[in-house]
Amino acid sequence: MGRSPEPAVASDVRFAEAMIPHHRQALEMTSLVDARTTTALIRSFARSITAAQTPEITTMTAWLAELGRPAPAGHAHERAAGYGMASEAELNALRAVRGAAFDRMFLRLMTRHHQGAVKMAGEELAAGRDLRMRLLAKDVYSGQSIEIARMADALKSLPS
Repeated sequence: MGRSPEPAVASDVRFAEAMIPHHRQALEMTSLVDARTTTALIRSFARSITAAQTPEITTMTAWLAELGRPAPAGHAHERAAGYGMASEAELNALRAVRGAAFDRMFLRLMTRHHQGAVKMAGEELAAGRDLRMRLLAKDVYSGQSIEIARMADALKSLPS
């Protein structure tokens, strides 16, 4: 007989409830890209982030619903605080710049944001038990770690 899946634990719920607003903020930041830069690499990062994180939000929202829990509203959620979230002042500054200044600020903010997501994913992998949330955390951990390295390279290649 096969082992039954591990039941969800508080760590799994905390992960989903923190990662949803965290991802929403990343999507808010990527939504600014097309109007503020023509740099192909920045646009490519934004498309990649949107393509990865939109279905992850859907998965976590559905998973929480199965547990009878609503998805957190918005992105300014206390559970995601301290995990690389941009402040409202930082988001306003990002909205206000264009061109190379936007590119640099976007990469810096998104790198810190991704570092926070990697930290959250690591915490889920250490303490979570639900297979879907652990698999999602592995995807976040590996995908965003790769993007962090690519964004660091991109930041070095931008004109000062």
